[in-house]
Amino acid sequence: MRTPLERVRGLGSAHTGTGDFWRQRLTAVAMTLLIVPVIVVVITLIGRNHAGAAQILGSIPIAIILLLFIVASTWHMKIGMQVVIEDYIHNEKLKIASVMANNFFCVAVALASIYAILKLSSGV
Repeated sequence: MRTPLERVRGLGSAHTGTGDFWRQRLTAVAMTLLIVPVIVVVITLIGRNHAGAAQILGSIPIAIILLLFIVASTWHMKIGMQVVIEDYIHNEKLKIASVMANNFFCVAVALASIYAILKLSSGV
């Protein structure tokens, strides 16, 4: 015997519960914690030539911080845009196409950013 409230608990407009809500909050906290080290890294890169930048970015802790920031920010972007798409696009085919395009775009941004960091850190 379940009450009507119990049957609908956790279901939003997309019927997926609150998972995206919590994942977006998790990525926001991760970006908040990572933003200070990322700003410090960017400030240390100011005025450096390519070799100096490659030396700084070639450091394993620096690379990990930047990669974590890239992953957290693109994941946060994906979730935020998906929520907007699901809330404001009412045509189901267009909604599915938009969510797929959003996923591909976010993966492309993440991969391009990671590639740029890895290429710069390798000194090539």
